[in-house]
Amino acid sequence: MSAIEFLIVAITSIIAIMNPVSTAAVFSILTEKFTPDQQREVMINSLRISTVVLIFFALTGQLIFTVLGLTLPAFKIAGGILLVSFATGMLSAKKEVYSPEELENIAVVPLAFPLTCGAGTITVVILISSQAVGILENLLVIVAVLVAIGASYIAMKYSSWILGFIGDQELRIITKFLAVFVLAIAIQFILNGISDAMPEILAHVKD
Repeated sequence: MSAIEFLIVAITSIIAIMNPVSTAAVFSILTEKFTPDQQREVMINSLRISTVVLIFFALTGQLIFTVLGLTLPAFKIAGGILLVSFATGMLSAKKEVYSPEELENIAVVPLAFPLTCGAGTITVVILISSQAVGILENLLVIVAVLVAIGASYIAMKYSSWILGFIGDQELRIITKFLAVFVLAIAIQFILNGISDAMPEILAHVKD
């Protein structure tokens, strides 16, 4: 896989599970009565938190494997199963409405966690970074994270226009489409993990 192909896969995978359009919908609901300055403050704070968290996991993906004694095939399979759960949840989820009065800090919950950098997005970032070979591909993972964060920024900044243009029905269709894409990514991770683990499994069988 070339560097360009690796970058494209990384960007599309992260954006698909991050789902900026859904985040924009929640942002629009939560900040409906906020002033433009308050909306901007909430948006910037949530994306700053998400950027720090995702880059941290992008840089420490390999270290996490070493410290916890995990193998890459095992994590691919586990991560794929987790993403299957997220994808099926996206396929069946109904529209959620959040009350700003019930939230201590909406920039953190739910905009940063779990929408922009939830468990699914973190899992994808770790999986992609674990497959990066060399300094260039590791840097490309960070670039992919920044591009995805940028997509979320644009979606939230123009959330009113986007939601007015696409409507609720179209939003549900986009979410379902992204869910299918995430499901395909998840299945591919599981297949890759099984394929990578087969030599070790066969070695134990022969012994």
